[in-house]
Amino acid sequence: VDLFACCLDQIGLLEMKNCVDQTGGLVVLADTFSQSVFKESFRRVFTRFPEDTKNPQDKNQLMMAFAGTLECITSREYRVRGAIGPCSSLKKKSPSVSDSEVGQGGTYAWRMGGIDPNTTIALYFEVVQGQDQQQQQQQQGPRRRHLQLITQYQHANGKYRMRVTTVGGAWQSSPDVRTIGRSFDQEAAAVLMARAAVHRAETEETTDILRWLDRSLIRLCSRFADYRKGDPSSFRLPMEFTIFPQFLFHLRRSPFLQNFNSSPDESAYHRMILTRNTTSNSLVMIQPALLSYSFTGPPTPVLLDINSVKPDTILLLDTFFTVVVFHGETIASWRNQGYQDQPEYASFRSLLQAPKDDAQAVMEDRFPFPRYITADQNKSQARFLMAKVNPPDPGRDSGSSQLIFTDDVSLKVFMEHLLRLATEAD
Repeated sequence: VDLFACCLDQIGLLEMKNCVDQTGGLVVLADTFSQSVFKESFRRVFTRFPEDTKNPQDKNQLMMAFAGTLECITSREYRVRGAIGPCSSLKKKSPSVSDSEVGQGGTYAWRMGGIDPNTTIALYFEVVQGQDQQQQQQQQGPRRRHLQLITQYQHANGKYRMRVTTVGGAWQSSPDVRTIGRSFDQEAAAVLMARAAVHRAETEETTDILRWLDRSLIRLCSRFADYRKGDPSSFRLPMEFTIFPQFLFHLRRSPFLQNFNSSPDESAYHRMILTRNTTSNSLVMIQPALLSYSFTGPPTPVLLDINSVKPDTILLLDTFFTVVVFHGETIASWRNQGYQDQPEYASFRSLLQAPKDDAQAVMEDRFPFPRYITADQNKSQARFLMAKVNPPDPGRDSGSSQLIFTDDVSLKVFMEHLLRLATEAD
């Protein structure tokens, strides 16, 4: 069931959420049917594989599939707790199924309905190996674990396909957690935490979910970081964990968990898009990407921080749902005076054009099509960027170029509290 809704009022998307999610449908929410958000998104539903595609059977076929199913088979060391994404349970039991459920649980098979190249399902597992089994394993030597995913679907050309993915590795039973830490994928972990938090938000209060995120982060840091107990200055996270606290900081402030200034339909829409997209797209939703353009060099990624907002730069903000070209106060003044139209200021004309070209490249293949916004510093449209940046800490960030009135703490204060609590944890 696909849903394209364009209305300035509520249309009941929250109530129709399960109908779309459990059939693998698409959803687009916009203000009017004349907006590019609707027009481009609707056109991209019928995108076809290019002529030079690697598989000749896909040539000129629609980039969609139907009647998709997913099965998950595990070795006995761990079991699947459930799946979160555009799917519904097929209620199939096996020894691979855990008694505790997350999302669509109690099964090892799910129906996905309609799928496309970006459809992603998050699977959650639990370790079931007991202490006696661990001791026995240590005596007998290392064992192997495996995971097998079986995906079946009907291609757009009418033929049925099956894809089987099998992965395996050594089962880690050593009490030394550093071995496990070296295989930690902080980007995938952040997206899995975000999906679990969004799923819990349907039945729990936001404050309870934020506490759960905080407790989980503190436990993770206290277990895998190197520190002297009670000394936050000695705290060091391994390279595989360094960005993970930053992801959770932005997740706590994101519209997926903060409903202020969002209607129930808008909150449901954001969550539906998050739970069906790839890891890279989901990370952009959680922590938007920010590029800075200036006369001093090529475009460079900058921190999502208030200190990145400068009068003589142009910023390109990508939040997945919106793409914002933000002109600093000086840049906007020069543009309004028409300097870019004078031959001797060709470099300024190129500077104005560069973020526009990059914005078009960002929006080229995205679904749903994002809203494109041009903003100037200290103007009304600037709120789309100012609401996303890390707020300043007035007691420390005296060099901030602009003030933000907010109740949110800065990333610096967040990390100071995390270090203190992690080093004090038992």
